[in-house]
Amino acid sequence: MTTYDLAARAPATAPHYDRAHRAFHWTMAAIIVAAMLIGLYCAYQAPGTPVRRYLLEWHKSLGMTALVLAVLRIAYRLARAAPPYAERMGRLNHAAAAGAHVGLYGLMLLLPLTGYAFSAMGGYSLPFFWLFQWPRLLPVDKAAVPVAEDLHRYGAWAIYTVVGLHVAAVAWHQFVRRDGVLARMWPRRA
Repeated sequence: MTTYDLAARAPATAPHYDRAHRAFHWTMAAIIVAAMLIGLYCAYQAPGTPVRRYLLEWHKSLGMTALVLAVLRIAYRLARAAPPYAERMGRLNHAAAAGAHVGLYGLMLLLPLTGYAFSAMGGYSLPFFWLFQWPRLLPVDKAAVPVAEDLHRYGAWAIYTVVGLHVAAVAWHQFVRRDGVLARMWPRRA
């Protein structure tokens, strides 16, 4: 057993999330991190450049994918509860974990919706990976664009913060407490 073995610290009977939960988690983590990095990069590029426009098409497509997956993930999570923790955690830990997860789910909905509103009301494209354009459900309204843009920008900073805290909490559980919390979301060992 090495200190880098992510599942090694978990008790032999540690409860795991099922495959669907894990698939939602890791797929969405990759999509969200990619969208975050692209969005952050684009925020510092000059508007209207071909590279920025191209990357924003990816950012929007990833964001709408995350929105669809978030809705499906929330529905699945409501239908299938999380497994219990292998070790009892205090009220503060439970409250912090619950608050962080509610915040993450809220941001997984808020960011794509505000991004969609910003693009739709601004008259910009609403792409899905160059396959089709999402329907424009909001009228073009240039006066409302700054509100959607600000909500999207502040939401982005919020998700950077919450994701950073989430990763820090996972590291704390894995390397300080060594309580098998990460193993719940990691594939089971044979």
